[in-house]
Amino acid sequence: MHGIPGPRVLKEGDLLKLDVTIEKDGFMADTAATVAVGAFCQERTNLMECAERAFTKAMLVVRAGFRVFEIGRAVEKEVRRSGFAVVRPLCGHGIGRTIHEEPQVPNYFDLQARLILTEGLVITVEPIIAAGNGEEFLSDDGWTVRTADHSAAAHYEHTIVITKGKPILLTAA
Repeated sequence: MHGIPGPRVLKEGDLLKLDVTIEKDGFMADTAATVAVGAFCQERTNLMECAERAFTKAMLVVRAGFRVFEIGRAVEKEVRRSGFAVVRPLCGHGIGRTIHEEPQVPNYFDLQARLILTEGLVITVEPIIAAGNGEEFLSDDGWTVRTADHSAAAHYEHTIVITKGKPILLTAA
């Protein structure tokens, strides 16, 4: 679900998550999308579409003056409405000179995430969701994360600059 390349061969129906980080002139950007390998079932299509829809719903509250927890509330509401689950340990984050900076941006309603978004703050919003219960486990390599119930998962992410109005998506084509 989230990890480093390895010897596993992709097969028909798999979902492949492409998570790319770049650095330019000392600043980082992060983006991710999930793509299907060959033919796949409707549930996996729905899962990928839900991750992107949850991101789009979050963009309504990614504005200066809103609290970080409102992002998670928007994501979680869409994910649950669609019958899927948020993978809670994996979340968005601040980004700048390093890949993971404060604040953490949970994909669920977390009252601890009370920081008020300010104009010019750069964050990632990245719904990571699962067809199963959303519980995950860490593999032996110390990096790869999979769903504990072996259910399919999808991820959709962009790097965003907070403004008073519509956010600026730095990694959108």
